[in-house]
Amino acid sequence: MKKFFQEIKADIKFKSAGPGQKLTESVREKAPKEKPNQPVVRPSRQGPTDEAQMAAAAALARLEQKQPRARVPTSQDFTRNQVRKEQVEATVSGNSKAPQTNTVPEPKEEGSTHLAVSGVYFTCPLTGAILRKDQRDTRIKEAILSHFSVDPVAASIMKIHTFNKDRDKVKLGVDTIAKYLDNIHLHPEEEKYRKIKLQNKVFQERINCLEGTHEFFEAVGFQKTLLPVPDQEGPEEFYVLSEAALDQPQSLEKHKEQLLCAEPVRATLARQRRVFQPSHLASQFDLPSDFFNLTAEEVKREQRLRSEAVERLSMLRTKAMREKEEQREMRKYTYTLLRVRLPDGCLLQGTFYARERVAALYGFVREALQSDWLPFELLASGGQKLSEDENLAFNECGLVPSALLTFSWDRAVLEDIKAAGAEPDTSILKPELLMAIEKLS
Repeated sequence: MKKFFQEIKADIKFKSAGPGQKLTESVREKAPKEKPNQPVVRPSRQGPTDEAQMAAAAALARLEQKQPRARVPTSQDFTRNQVRKEQVEATVSGNSKAPQTNTVPEPKEEGSTHLAVSGVYFTCPLTGAILRKDQRDTRIKEAILSHFSVDPVAASIMKIHTFNKDRDKVKLGVDTIAKYLDNIHLHPEEEKYRKIKLQNKVFQERINCLEGTHEFFEAVGFQKTLLPVPDQEGPEEFYVLSEAALDQPQSLEKHKEQLLCAEPVRATLARQRRVFQPSHLASQFDLPSDFFNLTAEEVKREQRLRSEAVERLSMLRTKAMREKEEQREMRKYTYTLLRVRLPDGCLLQGTFYARERVAALYGFVREALQSDWLPFELLASGGQKLSEDENLAFNECGLVPSALLTFSWDRAVLEDIKAAGAEPDTSILKPELLMAIEKLS
C-alpha cells in the first residue's frame, strides 16, 4: 500500500515539476517509460484522474504522519552530522562545564574529553598576576604606567625598554642619554653640559622618537625651560638639570647604570605545575590551540596528509631528508607540555617553551622533589637519557608539542645510600604537592 502511494506521489511531482526537470534515478527505475500503443500490464500505473491524485496525496500525508518513512542518508547528511559531532567535541573539550545542547555527542575514547591544559598562561613580573596569552602585553604596559607613582625613574626605564620594539633604536637612544649623563658627571662645573636642546638633530633622531625618554629626563631632575639662543630671535626649549640633582652626582651615575643594564619587561611563562595520580592515560595529550603557531584545523589537516603519505614516501626519502622535515615540523610549535612519570606512578606536569633547554625541565622537577639533593635521570620514550643533552632545546630532542618522560634515581647513588644503612625518602614529591594531587581524565 505504501509503495503504491509513493508511485502516485512521484507521478504528481512529475506533472507539477514543469519542463526540463529530471526525476531521481530511483523513480526512473521504478517507473520506466511506457511505449506507445503497448498494452499496460498494470492498470494502476496509468495516469490517475485529478480527483484520484488529490485523494491519494491526502491519504499519503495521513500515512506519513502515522508512520514516517526511513530516509536513506546522503553525503550532505554525513557532512552535516560530522560538523555537528566536531562542534560538540570542541564544546566538551574546551569547557567541561558548558551547558548541555540538544545534540547528543557520539561516544569518544576515554581521556579525550578534556584538554590537558586550558591554555598557555603567563605571570606578570611586576604584579604577580596570572595572564592569558592575549592579554599579557596590555596588562604589563598597565603595570608599568601604574609604577610611575611608586618609582618614576624605574618606571620610565622600563617604558623605554618595553614599549619600543626596535632594539637597535633603543640601544642607540640609551647610549646617547648615557653620554649626556657622563658629560655632566665628568664636568660638573661646565654649564653647557647641563643643557640639552630639544630641537637638536641628535636629540630628535635618537631620543625624541622613543617612548619614555621624556619621562626619564624629568624623573632624574631635568626641567623644560625656554632659553635664548645666540643669533636667533626667539627662545628655544631646553632640558636643564636642576641644582638639586646636580648636588647628587652619585644618583645620576646610578640612574645611568640602571638605564644601560635594563631589559624589556616580559611576562614569564607560567609552568602550571600539576600532579596526577597514576593513570593509564599518561601518554594521552589533548592540547589547546595556544600550543601551535598554526591553527588547530591547519595542524590536523597537515597531520592527516602526512600520515597518508608516510607509507609511500618512507622508502624514498634519505635519512637527511627525513631529519630536515622533522626539524621543519618542530618549528610549528611554540610551547610543549611535558609529563614526568615518577617511580611511584604519579605524574608531574608542566608547560615549557619549545625552544627552552632541557636543563629547565631538570630544575622544574628538582623543585618538586622531597630529596632535592639526590641526582636523578630523565628518560625519553625510547629510553634515551636526557641528562647528557641538557644544553639541547626541547624541539631539538623531539619533545614537542608534548611528551611523557620517565624519572629514575641515580643507581650508583642509591647503592651508596643503601650501603651506608640508610634509605631514601619513600615520598618522592613534596607534601604540599601531594595534597593537591588530581585524577587525570
